[in-house]
Amino acid sequence: MIENLPPCPKCSCEYTYEMNALVVCPECGHEWVPAEGGAQAGEGSGAKVVKDAVGNVLGDGDSVTVVKALKVKGSPSGIKAGTKVRNIRLVDGVDGHDIDCRIEGFGAMQLKSSVVKKA
Repeated sequence: MIENLPPCPKCSCEYTYEMNALVVCPECGHEWVPAEGGAQAGEGSGAKVVKDAVGNVLGDGDSVTVVKALKVKGSPSGIKAGTKVRNIRLVDGVDGHDIDCRIEGFGAMQLKSSVVKKA
């Protein structure tokens, strides 16, 4: 049983009630399956939750700090630990690279969320 029932998505009525697995609105008669809290709601809606190296949830536009030195192909020097990256974008990248960003001095690249920390 859900403790705090959500308002009706159609008419915003606050007096919704549960009937079996559905939530029902008494004013407009709309019935829907409620999203159950936390991780299950994210999985059900198809939204992928991306977490940084310490477990913070990342979002588009966040600033992150690189937590370990990274080698970059074609560059004599890599990205040093502590480098700040602003305005990241979350993507479904190749091989676990789920952050698209622009790093000053290197240009556009993709990073893994496991090597950054939310700033």
